[in-house]
Amino acid sequence: VSDLIDHYSTDLENFLNKTMMPQINAIVKTVSLSMLSFAKAVWNLVIGLIISIYLLASKERFVSQGKKLLYAFWDTRQANVIMEDFRLIDSTFGGFISGKILDSAIIGVLCFVVVSIMKMPYPMLISVIVGVTNIIPFFGPFIGAVPCALLILMVNPMQCLYFIIFIWILQQFDGNFLGPKILGDSTGLSGFWIIFSITIFSGLMGVPGMILGVPIFAVFYALIKRYVNRSLQKKACPIKQKSTRHWIMSMSRPAALFPNRKISPQDIARNSFRSGILKKI
Repeated sequence: VSDLIDHYSTDLENFLNKTMMPQINAIVKTVSLSMLSFAKAVWNLVIGLIISIYLLASKERFVSQGKKLLYAFWDTRQANVIMEDFRLIDSTFGGFISGKILDSAIIGVLCFVVVSIMKMPYPMLISVIVGVTNIIPFFGPFIGAVPCALLILMVNPMQCLYFIIFIWILQQFDGNFLGPKILGDSTGLSGFWIIFSITIFSGLMGVPGMILGVPIFAVFYALIKRYVNRSLQKKACPIKQKSTRHWIMSMSRPAALFPNRKISPQDIARNSFRSGILKKI
């Protein structure tokens, strides 16, 4: 009996030292790191909220101080141009973010009402996922619909089909009616540039880039467009024309754009050459 006790006690000791203790240490390490990460996230959230409250409370003072510095270091014309750029940035970001949050909240509420009426499982969870992911332009509805459809599929496959049809109808309503009514043309970007900005900024910043990529790119787009228009105005070139051909035709007539300029034979020959090319287009 003593030999058996010694044998099994040795096996038990080896099992505890070589198997159980490393696993317990790994579990304790993982739990402690998770708790530290959670506490750090909560701390950052609290600090961010406090700083945001102070910033909002002192917003007018900061704006006034910024204007003083701006007009102190630059002349009036340059300062006015910079102020216009800052107003553009504020209107683009403020209009897009606030409008998108309102749009997503309405979509989430509509989703909750319809899903509850259709008696689908997890109505609150599904509505929150659909509403939150709807903040992401273009790809958001698809990102939110996939996990929700999988959740419903595990409970009732037929309701999953109904849910997919409902999400398609809901996104058509959002994209063609609700979104344009709330957001309007706040970004001024075409569909291609929206996809381009989301792709680039999501690769650089992850999920925040998918949300903020569109207004950031819209600001750069608007600033470059404004600079190009100003440069064209300084050169007395037309900015808006009915078509590219009309713009090229107007650019090929130096007498129309520059009435005080003396037209040389080289200009006449160049104008005739351009007109011949345009007739072939």
